[in-house]
Amino acid sequence: MRIVVLGAGLEGTASAWYLRGDGHEVVVLERREAAAMEASFANGGQISVSHAVPWANPRAPLKVLKWLVRADAPLLFRLRADWRQWLWCAQFLVECLPSRTRRNSAAIAALGRYSRAALQALRRETGLRYDELARGILHFYTDAREFDAACATLTALQRLGLELSPKTPAECVAIEPALAACQDLLAGGIYAPDDESGDAHRFAQALASLAEARGVEFRYRTEVVRIEASGHNVNAIAVVRADGVRERVRGDAYVLALGSWSPLLCAPLGIRLPIYPAKGYSVTMPVKDPAAAWTVSLTDDEHKLVYSRLGERLRIAGMAELAGYDLGIDPVRCAAILRRVGRLFPLAGDASRAELWAGLRPSTPSNVPLIGRTRYANLYLNTGHGTLGWTHACGSARALADLVSGRRPEVPFPFTGCG
Repeated sequence: MRIVVLGAGLEGTASAWYLRGDGHEVVVLERREAAAMEASFANGGQISVSHAVPWANPRAPLKVLKWLVRADAPLLFRLRADWRQWLWCAQFLVECLPSRTRRNSAAIAALGRYSRAALQALRRETGLRYDELARGILHFYTDAREFDAACATLTALQRLGLELSPKTPAECVAIEPALAACQDLLAGGIYAPDDESGDAHRFAQALASLAEARGVEFRYRTEVVRIEASGHNVNAIAVVRADGVRERVRGDAYVLALGSWSPLLCAPLGIRLPIYPAKGYSVTMPVKDPAAAWTVSLTDDEHKLVYSRLGERLRIAGMAELAGYDLGIDPVRCAAILRRVGRLFPLAGDASRAELWAGLRPSTPSNVPLIGRTRYANLYLNTGHGTLGWTHACGSARALADLVSGRRPEVPFPFTGCG
């Protein structure tokens, strides 16, 4: 089949790779000049299968209420006159019910384990290099109550196939010596030895190059303006090229992987995707003192920050801000990140050379992505991955390729379309 993929982010690029591997003719449409220039450009860098508890959980509503008055809150709702935001928030509250949290955690964990294995297999097959480290992820806590609450969820997560173990402050330092600088602040940690980290942007661009060599056609600087459909099928994609020429791109099947912009393209078709953009921030700085810089990827759960080592760069990313499609960088929130890093790791990075970035994560209220067929028989979804786009990229794409090719995916996951 001839398959048109909309979007060359992580999900779209990986989808193109696996679809081409199944023998399909693949065309990728991307408005930017290269792959992974938006949500995946400077993300946290973690392959964090251990992050299986969704934002929407029974403890979230009270935390969100406390954070409403804080400009530097880890999760910030900037309420707007936008019915999509209000509807998303209402659905988020429903997903905080214990039964829904358990169901969503199971789906997230299953896809995460499958995706990590797919990434490892792809790395062995291609030899891709992207500043990857397979040294696990250490979740650390500076608040004893937060640590106790996290430990209380361990048994449930272990039943989902996740290898997680609690650690004392001294054991945390043994795993990551850079934590010695803040050992007196530590209440404890939880270690996920099977998790990984790496540069998602570098990975996606390298995979796009390999996919092109394999025969995938990438049409960059090509903006998708409309999905044209009639009856039960999509007929074409209306695009505008960089030179201003309008054209219609046809295929036998279509894969929507446009992240936060996916619901805007689907709305005219009568398909409502429960996706709303959650702006995340990152700070990237060069290593200043190698002895003081971390090499094990870290998660600061209380502050919703992740720390990754990308070669000679340090990446700190996190926070979430529901503010529509605004990509402006809030200096207060970036200052909060730098302040936290400076307190915990004062000698690790050169903050004077810090690069600030913000990107939009396509988030569903449940944190479970949308993968599968829509009401249109030849239109498929691979979108809505929120903060776990890098973690779930290869597994989502591999499963999507199975669905398009008429196979049942190996991973137990609620594949679905919306309509």
